[in-house]
Amino acid sequence: MIPHAGRIMALDWGEVRLGLALSDELQILASPLGTLVRRPGKRFPMTPFLEYIDLHHPVGLIVGLPLTLEGNEGPSAVAARELAELVGARTGLPVLLIDERMTTARAHREIHAQGGSARGRKEEVDALAASVLLQGYLDMRRGGAT
Repeated sequence: MIPHAGRIMALDWGEVRLGLALSDELQILASPLGTLVRRPGKRFPMTPFLEYIDLHHPVGLIVGLPLTLEGNEGPSAVAARELAELVGARTGLPVLLIDERMTTARAHREIHAQGGSARGRKEEVDALAASVLLQGYLDMRRGGAT
């Protein structure tokens, strides 16, 4: 169970890039934090991730679960579950998997709604997608659903 006070960090799953977002201490607002990049054929970049953990001291982690549009789990969801288990074990923090369908699409819509373009801004889009994921969780939690 993730505590109701303190920062929460979110990881938006991606084969190459993983977006990061962070909540405020009161768990009201999520903000994009950064992006971790995994080189092809390499493992999750744990060292830079742990540096983010040491810097921001989150009380819990949200990991995006990439389900198919039909709600099924494919290879990416299996990999995200493995990642959630790994980061939970390494940090000792509670981890919650959240359906991340459409977070990237929503991030693109937000950028376009502000008159911007996502072209050449993949890292920013991934961090924004993580903040969309985390904000959805924060809003749901405040509504009493979690």
